[in-house]
Amino acid sequence: MADKPRLWISRRLSDATLERAKRDYDTVVNLDDTPGSAADLIAASAEFDAIIPCHSEHFSKEVAAQLSPRLKIIANHSVGVDHCDLPSLKTRGIAVTNTPDVLSDATAELAMLLMLGAARHAVAGDRIVRTGAWDFWSPSFMVGKQVTGARLGIVGMGRVGRASAARARGSDMEIHYYNRSALPEHEAKGATYHASVESLLEVADFLSLHCPATPETMDLMNADRFAMLPRGAVIVNSARGALVDEDALLSALASGQLAAAGLDCFKVEPGGNPAFADHENIFMLPHIGSATTRTRDAMGIRALDNLDAFFAGQRPKDLL
Repeated sequence: MADKPRLWISRRLSDATLERAKRDYDTVVNLDDTPGSAADLIAASAEFDAIIPCHSEHFSKEVAAQLSPRLKIIANHSVGVDHCDLPSLKTRGIAVTNTPDVLSDATAELAMLLMLGAARHAVAGDRIVRTGAWDFWSPSFMVGKQVTGARLGIVGMGRVGRASAARARGSDMEIHYYNRSALPEHEAKGATYHASVESLLEVADFLSLHCPATPETMDLMNADRFAMLPRGAVIVNSARGALVDEDALLSALASGQLAAAGLDCFKVEPGGNPAFADHENIFMLPHIGSATTRTRDAMGIRALDNLDAFFAGQRPKDLL
């Protein structure tokens, strides 16, 4: 055991992940399953050669400056790395990896759930039936927005964006997308490219966000951009809460510019935005896009694959 690299796992990962980690590394797991604080991360860096954190652990510039030279690699159990100050960690000589590819399908499934739930009044409908208030029906009762044949705008046509497009094609949706560059046709599969977000918004009956959170995408959807959507559009965010100005979202819903929203992520997590609770046309989930057994196993195994490569003197597949 003494010859094995020491590994700290900051959260309670899947059983398959922990079993393999304990087999191959001198592993300590935070079984309390609470987010690691800055002090926790700094302390762990003096005791461990590697850390597998989640998005809940924040390696800021200030934290990076205080990490011990012992820590050699941070193998994130996430695709997004906006919780890591990558330039500061690189300056300290600490390798950083993530877990792309393996959660695309699960997150795309959830984006479709958010879209359908928002469009078809899932929150109000569930409340009415669950509370015994369903005592009426008419042709005008609970009429929602149909997905089939509608135009779907996708912001960010990476792995999750393309997986979402594939599911939307099953509903005969017309796919439009904005990306940093146009995709080759074998990846676009007939989707229409827009060179600007503004051009995309003009045609999006439904808008689904799949881009990372960066300084450039902070509040990507603000009051001005909500106004560019067709009236009665539906927005879906299964990416990052930082992409949406939440006050502007509420205003767009109140005015009818937006018919509904489906959200899996929020500015403040955990917790979300308490103001959203009063709006039954906001269908919400607690950031569970990758929360399937298969995907959580795959994320953990991918993180460990990156560690194995690093400690074998090879370049990890997902080195950032």
